[in-house]
Amino acid sequence: MSALFNVILPVFLVVGFGYITCWRGMLSEVAVDGIMRFAQNFAVPVLLFNAIANLDLGANFDPFLLASFYAGAFISFGAGLAAAIYWLKRPLEDAIAIGFVCLFSNSLLLGVPITERAYGPDALVWNFSIIAIHSPLLYTFGITVMEFARARGRNLSVGRVALRALSGVLHTPLVIGILSGLVMNLLIQAGLVMPEGFWSAVTMLSSAALPTALFALGGILYRYRPEGEMRAIALCCAASLALHPAIAFGLGSLSGLSTDQMRSLVVTASMAPGVNAYLFASIYGVAKRVAASTVLIGTLLSILTVWFWLNVLP
Repeated sequence: MSALFNVILPVFLVVGFGYITCWRGMLSEVAVDGIMRFAQNFAVPVLLFNAIANLDLGANFDPFLLASFYAGAFISFGAGLAAAIYWLKRPLEDAIAIGFVCLFSNSLLLGVPITERAYGPDALVWNFSIIAIHSPLLYTFGITVMEFARARGRNLSVGRVALRALSGVLHTPLVIGILSGLVMNLLIQAGLVMPEGFWSAVTMLSSAALPTALFALGGILYRYRPEGEMRAIALCCAASLALHPAIAFGLGSLSGLSTDQMRSLVVTASMAPGVNAYLFASIYGVAKRVAASTVLIGTLLSILTVWFWLNVLP
């Protein structure tokens, strides 16, 4: 019970504060969009830059950890895609967006603060090991699959479709933050020493990232209240909150991962779909209601599912 009140509840109280603020009309939609834009386009990329720049890439890269997490993610995508096509009878582009909702867990805005509160700041090295390739890999996969689906019947070469997908990924602020952090990491390994004032500024901006993003997430969730599509929403919640962490837990256990690795792996896998899942659907104008409603309902349900996993993990 202490995990619920001491670890999970504080994170969701910040989200709830943002939700109530918008519900009571104390902030406009434009203001919430501005806060989220600051968080996602500036503060969170700087947080990722800071984490990746100072990450020991050799010591904190474990292929079994990454395989356990991303196998669960891609199996969840496949399950969501297949169920959307054959059970829900949705068009292919809708089904891809629904599969992406099942695929893209909120590894950063919820996974990092919950892991930190549960196991301490030192536990985050494995979270950031997963996050380092999370957005680049999953956005590249999702955009590529969608672009090929949309290119059916048009005379577009494979190279042109791949180039459009790569361009979309490289313009994503989170990916820019990760790649910049990787470049800085390599420069530091080569002997570059940045002034202390530089890292102080990076730390200041990084410290604003999570609370600001969580607060804005609450405001965004208020806007996208659930409407219909309950079978599709239930499918996405089941895949992201149950199937993904169960597969990650099973594969991680078989791989002999350490206790610290298992904690970061399963907690990250058990996160609800993030706002980025809705943004992906919004970019292509498909399954937006399903994505938005799943983000809201999945985030609420994750209070219980994360509590379950925190009690299962050692």
